[in-house]
Amino acid sequence: MLRQTLYLWKQAPFLRLVLPLIAGILLQWYCSIPLALAWPVLAAAVTGLVVFNLRVTFFQFRYGWLNGIFINTVFISVGMLLCWYAYSLHGQFWINKNYRPKDKITVTLKEPLSEKPNSWKATAVVQQLVRGDSSLPVSGNIILYFSKDIAADQLGYGSQLLFSKPLQPIKNSGNPGSFNYERYTAFQSIGGQIFLRPGDFVLLPAKNFHPLYRFLYACREKVLHTITSYIAGKKEAGMAEALLVGYKDDLDKTMVQSYSNTGVVHVIAISGMHLGLIYWLLALATGPLKKRKHLRRAVPVIVISGLWLFALLAGGGPSILRSAVMFTCIVIGESLERKTFIYNSLAASAFILLCINPFWLWDAGFQLSYTAVLSIVIFMKPIYNWFYFKNKLADTIWKLMAVTLAAQVLTTPVSMYHFHQFPVYFLFTNLLAVPLSGLIVLLEILLCAVTFIPAVAHATGNTIQWLIAAMNHFIEYMERLPFSLWTGMQVNLLQVILLYAVITALACWLTWKNKEALMAGIAGILVFLTIRSSSFITAGSRHQLVVYNTSKHQAIDFICGRNCLFKGDDALPEDRELLRLALAPSRTLYRTSVAGSFENLFCTGPIFCFNNKTIVLADRGFNKNDSQGKIKADLIIISKNAPVQLAGLLQRFQCNQVVLDASNSPSKVNKWKQEAAKLGLHCFSVVDNGAFVMNMD
Repeated sequence: MLRQTLYLWKQAPFLRLVLPLIAGILLQWYCSIPLALAWPVLAAAVTGLVVFNLRVTFFQFRYGWLNGIFINTVFISVGMLLCWYAYSLHGQFWINKNYRPKDKITVTLKEPLSEKPNSWKATAVVQQLVRGDSSLPVSGNIILYFSKDIAADQLGYGSQLLFSKPLQPIKNSGNPGSFNYERYTAFQSIGGQIFLRPGDFVLLPAKNFHPLYRFLYACREKVLHTITSYIAGKKEAGMAEALLVGYKDDLDKTMVQSYSNTGVVHVIAISGMHLGLIYWLLALATGPLKKRKHLRRAVPVIVISGLWLFALLAGGGPSILRSAVMFTCIVIGESLERKTFIYNSLAASAFILLCINPFWLWDAGFQLSYTAVLSIVIFMKPIYNWFYFKNKLADTIWKLMAVTLAAQVLTTPVSMYHFHQFPVYFLFTNLLAVPLSGLIVLLEILLCAVTFIPAVAHATGNTIQWLIAAMNHFIEYMERLPFSLWTGMQVNLLQVILLYAVITALACWLTWKNKEALMAGIAGILVFLTIRSSSFITAGSRHQLVVYNTSKHQAIDFICGRNCLFKGDDALPEDRELLRLALAPSRTLYRTSVAGSFENLFCTGPIFCFNNKTIVLADRGFNKNDSQGKIKADLIIISKNAPVQLAGLLQRFQCNQVVLDASNSPSKVNKWKQEAAKLGLHCFSVVDNGAFVMNMD
């Protein structure tokens, strides 16, 4: 075991570099190391490294551990500095540091407009702020939303706009367990958002674009036009666009959720499988050139250029860039007639990508991409060796199943942490979806190549449509099967680390029959189960009320132990998208499921008595004159623009805690805020920056 570890450590030098780099990035993000410390540490480490390597060989051999300390310190410092400088908030010209509400802003669209249900959307880079007669250069991006009555064909990549409408900050919903959208946009240097109507901006005559990106967007538009021209059916065309070039704006959301629930959403994301097909096609196309001596050197240039053009055309996400870097290493190794070491290639690609953008470390696609490849490399062969089939078809099927099982080993903890679910039938869905999606991608490439022959193009398009429809029907059928999805899997970061420790220990035991590894694995399982049991016990004794931040909707959960009772808009539980984004994360976090009733919850009109606490729900149908006397209450929730005044409510109810939920209009909220200030009401909350959570014990 030690010999294998030392061999890996020696053959993968980038592994020794990427680990301290990651440590430095994490240290900077979570501990906020100041530059005044990071730079001196780097300088001291570099100096120590230079001095150490100038010493005699005997000294270097005897104190070799010092060399390791210096190298690790250098890359830890580099990781800290990369993270500090990449974070837009630290930039001197960052837009949020310089912007004032009355400033005019000049922006350039970074991408073509994408259509949303009620608007057009695009990301723009801020060029400058115009303040009076002077201009101030700034950096950063913003999200632009345009009303549907704007002529979208006049706006595109490189268009420059001038507007003075105030920017709006990007906020999280603040619902328990919800996605941290504010951090996600900050990692992309996005500092605000704005909704523009036709009279809110001026389209400047000049355009500002990069020739390469203009070429890529033009190519993508041509590919998308080809797909929509020859593939009928909105669902099928949207899926074809996502499979070939990663364009997801036309994807059916229900269909995407079905792919996610059955464990095959990775076929939609452009990843190593797609780039592998491109590499195979480029290798076939350049095969004749290898036989000509004077053209042989052009082969790696052509292949690498083709790989990177496709990677950029597909959006340049972390998973596709990882594959592009790895295949580039393979092509270079082949051209130099040197065999690449997969672990070193993986580490090298991670090192390069994190140097480009250290915040990809938090990207779920980045994490899943690397864990999937690493898992296949480690576990595929041992799993494949479980069974031997003489029949070639059976052997091929088992090989595909072995790859799927192997990939699941290391990706499962990450999937559980981010998505809180496990697709039970993933093995069977991948068995059909993976090869079928690969065939569809090849046919789509053929379709783009034969557009000059309409008859062949139509036949190819019809075939693609039929195959995608068949794949969609199969996925939907698998999703409808009983127990197809294990949901509500809440694991924290410590539990994820323990799971990886257990997997590592048990893998070492199975490989090298190491008893200490077996004992470590069993100990890790016991600790993991202890932590989970403790969390279940805590959840079982919880009594809470959650008022959700769901735009224009009333949504309240009464939580009693591991059950919850919903009070709100009747249509909300049927809205799969809103349920997934707002209610489901909270219920997963608190380990609850919807119940029909509680023994300790009583309702009399607008008054709820829950666990000996009194809650008043004043909504649209609230009647302020339906009872006599002053009632003592613990909480008043005002919802749906209730026809009430705070003064009148406080005369009827003795209560110091008032909450306005997200179903109220901004004008009503402002009116109640002013009234609360006049009344001197200090315990006054508005559910617009986050959910309101109240312990009911």
